[in-house]
Amino acid sequence: MTFSLTRRFVLTGIETSCSIGIHDFERETPQRILVDLEILLDPDKEPQADNIDDALNYDDIRETVITIATSQHFDLQETLARRIFDAISGMTSVMGLSVQTSKPDIYKDVDCASYRLSSLD
Repeated sequence: MTFSLTRRFVLTGIETSCSIGIHDFERETPQRILVDLEILLDPDKEPQADNIDDALNYDDIRETVITIATSQHFDLQETLARRIFDAISGMTSVMGLSVQTSKPDIYKDVDCASYRLSSLD
């Protein structure tokens, strides 16, 4: 029996502070944001040895997210998600991607206000 192989990297709850939002109070103080990623990897580029040089390093992914989120003010989650999407999709062996940004502290009666950008659906 032959199986179709897929490879995915999933990082959830990457937490950082971000200057984001359209309201004055949002511009005054950075907010906590969470970023979730699901990354579809090329099945033909699976590492053949137990060596990080042959794999997509999730340290690099996490650092890219934090660097982008802290680089400037974003009015919209859509803009932040697009910047992250473009950066991660250009990494080695990435074939598809879902990026979700969330503002968990925006409303007292809502867990998170989130935005998702995906090439996986």
